[in-house]
Amino acid sequence: MATGGKPDPATHNLLRTGPLKGRGAASYVRGRFEKTVAEAEDDGWGSVYADADPAVGDDAFAPPRLRTQVTEERARSVISRNDSPDIGFSQSVNPYRGCEHGCVYCFARPSHAYLDLSPGLDFETRLFAKTNAAERLRAELAKPAYRCAPIALGINTDAYQPIERKYRITRQILEVLAETRHPVSLITKSGLIRRDLDLLAPMARDGLVTVYVSITSLDNQLSSKLEPRAAAPHTRLKTVQALHEAGVPVGTMVAPIIPMVTDRELEAILEAAYAHGARAAGYVLLRLPHELKAVWREWLALHVPDRAAHVMSLVQQMRGGRDYDSAWGTRMRGEGPFADLIAMRFAKASRRIGFGRLRPLDASAFVKPAPPTPASPQGTLF
Repeated sequence: MATGGKPDPATHNLLRTGPLKGRGAASYVRGRFEKTVAEAEDDGWGSVYADADPAVGDDAFAPPRLRTQVTEERARSVISRNDSPDIGFSQSVNPYRGCEHGCVYCFARPSHAYLDLSPGLDFETRLFAKTNAAERLRAELAKPAYRCAPIALGINTDAYQPIERKYRITRQILEVLAETRHPVSLITKSGLIRRDLDLLAPMARDGLVTVYVSITSLDNQLSSKLEPRAAAPHTRLKTVQALHEAGVPVGTMVAPIIPMVTDRELEAILEAAYAHGARAAGYVLLRLPHELKAVWREWLALHVPDRAAHVMSLVQQMRGGRDYDSAWGTRMRGEGPFADLIAMRFAKASRRIGFGRLRPLDASAFVKPAPPTPASPQGTLF
């Protein structure tokens, strides 16, 4: 991280002395596949900072205002499959790449490196919308070899992030799933999911949908720093309540649990979620794969410098002495005394509060859609 106006090569030489309002990351952390890197140099005339906020004094290093850019793309396929024993689904669909919520801890940030973009600020400002996702989903469901299994919607990045208001790709996908009676699970931290209750409620009556609402903290100020463009904590609780009242099976994910930052709120989050209608709960410890390590360390230095070293010490204690361990079986929960303490606290609180399991999704009612009509080799002549 750059401090005191001094550049750091790990962050593209963007001089940073404070956080960016409305953004989780503070710089363009280099992607692991980059071959060339552009660096800014000030020639003494202030040209590097020509677009900076004029309200900032001459002696401060102010970044330019960042606007969200969305690129529309045509996906070749949309169903991703996995065989990980750590997660409860075998296939998923992600309508978007990148996420404007800007959650600084997001495990999906490193995926932007595959696009030759920064897992830092690019991940939350340069987004990609799969505008033909519903069309491709219908075609894939229609394949003779397709076998119905629940689809997890919006797992890598939130399916209800702010640009969904305009693009409505998630809703189009839900319309296809409702039409074909295909089971789906969703996890989100957005109140926008309430827009689609007209689809979700009938699907829930047929055992075709479950929803988990992710809650990281109940502290508005902390939440605004960790996940600046996600729904506020009270909005997420109202979303849980709205889903419950509509008959949609809903649970909560306390994710991620961050030692010395959010771990003290574990029981309070579970109690609040249950009071608003959540009937199942889970948790995930902070994960720091690839470039996310640099993004996270920068956030700590900017927001909680007094305990940054202690936070990372506890993280490493739970990850075998490293910032991250990707081994199946432990990557979600960690290991060691602190991880064991979190697990015991979660289990005890869940039993006391009364959490159970959401009912399993029903894949037996699936109706395969008609295959798309092949285009004529002569094209449209009349």
